Amino acid sequence: MPNSNGISRKEQITETAAKLFSERGYMATSMRDIAEKMGIEAASLYNHISGKEEILHSICFDMAHLFIRAIDEVNDIYFDAEKKLRMAIQNHIEILTANLTRSTVFLHEWKYLTGNNRSAFIALRDKYEKEFTVILQNGEDENLFKEVDKKFAVLNILSSLNWITEWYKPTGEMTPEQIATKLSDFVLMGLSKPKPY
Repeated sequence: MPNSNGISRKEQITETAAKLFSERGYMATSMRDIAEKMGIEAASLYNHISGKEEILHSICFDMAHLFIRAIDEVNDIYFDAEKKLRMAIQNHIEILTANLTRSTVFLHEWKYLTGNNRSAFIALRDKYEKEFTVILQNGEDENLFKEVDKKFAVLNILSSLNWITEWYKPTGEMTPEQIATKLSDFVLMGLSKPKPY
């Protein structure tokens, strides 16, 4: 049953848990902690969810699918590799900054997924990285980018992008779009071939 803001009880639980997971860590947060934060009995949580991992699964996979959809859209467009990389970086930054709490959980707490959930999440992460590799390969094929170790380059690019969750503030001096432009310029400085005179 949605509350007056149109948010279901399950969504309320997920949002509360995400905040606690991001602040304390998944392992240090109990179902009792989540219930206490919501002002309800712990037992009533189980009317809506099966347990903590269901919440973690929901957060991590919802975020992962946002990233996958964004990179798929970029690679479906007939732009050159430089434009694609700039767009991919901007999309990544916008997704991260749209919900810093869930982004923090997605980046740092996914490792507590177990069994098939963990394997499926890693497969999505690998797919995302591979799509970035495709852009770098396109850049080499188009004679725009230098030949580089693409896996290493992609990991470095994503590490640089993901780091913004540690310092970005919505009230800060730079907008997500400005951050994306600066990071794109920095990344392309290292990748781009010198232009002939």
